[in-house]
Amino acid sequence: MSEEMNCSYSQSEGRDATIALTGDSLITRRLRPYRENSFMDMISIIRNADISFTNLEGLLTNYDGVPAASSGGTYVVGEPVIADDLKWAGFNLYARANNHSMDWSHGGLLATSEQLDRRNMVHAGVGPNLALARAPAYLDTAAGRVALLSASSTFPDGAQAGRQRADLPGRPGLNPLRYRRILELPKSELRHLKRMSKKMGFEKMKEAWDKMRPKALQKQQDDEGFRFGSQHFVPSSDGEYRVRTEVNPGDLKGNLEAIRGASRQADWVIFSIHSHEFQMPRRRQPAGFLRDFSRQAIEAGADMVVGHGPHYLKGIEIHRGRPIFYSLGNFIFQNETVAFLPQEIYDRYNLEPGNRPDELYDARTDQGKSGFPADAKFWRSVLVEVTFCEAQLNEITYHPVTLGHKRPRSRRGRPVLAQGKLAREIICEIAALSEPFDTEISWDQASETGLTNLS
Repeated sequence: MSEEMNCSYSQSEGRDATIALTGDSLITRRLRPYRENSFMDMISIIRNADISFTNLEGLLTNYDGVPAASSGGTYVVGEPVIADDLKWAGFNLYARANNHSMDWSHGGLLATSEQLDRRNMVHAGVGPNLALARAPAYLDTAAGRVALLSASSTFPDGAQAGRQRADLPGRPGLNPLRYRRILELPKSELRHLKRMSKKMGFEKMKEAWDKMRPKALQKQQDDEGFRFGSQHFVPSSDGEYRVRTEVNPGDLKGNLEAIRGASRQADWVIFSIHSHEFQMPRRRQPAGFLRDFSRQAIEAGADMVVGHGPHYLKGIEIHRGRPIFYSLGNFIFQNETVAFLPQEIYDRYNLEPGNRPDELYDARTDQGKSGFPADAKFWRSVLVEVTFCEAQLNEITYHPVTLGHKRPRSRRGRPVLAQGKLAREIICEIAALSEPFDTEISWDQASETGLTNLS
């Protein structure tokens, strides 16, 4: 950082801050044994920040709970001692709402919370009921009080927390940010779909279902267009094919209210969102509902929105002087060193109870020729430093990170700072992804970092 951009630090005011941000930490192995310079220099950046955030994607237990019937992919479990290593690395804020939160059902979720609480680790996004899953977690720092809120739009059915009532407890789970997909079709195609629905008997099923629903609810759903199976179809105004998404009104209201409340109780508000969805057919662009929600989150009082989930980088937007990171990709990605996995995941690849985890990982990736191991984009990322001076966004620095693409699975997935040609490629990639949001990111060759133009 140049001398003229340094903040005149005012601890009493709590309006200057350096915040380190990472994406998904899908961690199943220890961090502390490693000491190479490219690793320890990265750790120093995390430790030196006032606030250091990561998304804890998985569980840290002794295989407490039972495997869920449907998981977020790999059933992610690491030993509880890994929590100590994350603290050693310098992280002090942890998001918990993601598609692996409930891999080991309610028991695994609550056991992980117990392990984190025992170590005084500040985490948000899950809880024994919806109110507590949606509630902010608070951290007191020299830079002021920080509120973290965490939600997920991607999760298996049933992973969302349930509301508590006076006569019944709520359901443990994560804070959801649900959405619906709306498919626009030319009118002729929509008529054809309706004819097909009638011939296949779906209309009779709808009529029977309507008889059991209040008329007001029937009219509301009829006004939304035509529903075929789980999909919503509407006629397009220009005769084109289009997919758009809309955030669930209840989840929108609840999360925005939580942000507003947190902004009155803290100096800094960070909203974490785990989302695999994209703007079809452009996989590297965020889904419409996510972009709409992120802007509203900033307007409601969030100082930044930190996205993750698809396991690769997406662009950055500055909205009303506050950053939105649509995906910071993977920071730690150790999904092939889980020691034990339930039979359900073996069944997906026609493997028997006698097969081993290494055989499962080979079958899933065709010996590393497909899936995550074969694609470099899953193994490059950034560690972001965000600096505020007198509550104003001052500088965003991107430190390029590599997770060791093409290394053996025993060594792949642990981050170190990238250097040389690879470092520049990573910054150029995130710069190109940010162009649609009018965000300019430049390469600083001397420090091998990226910088956002905030002018």
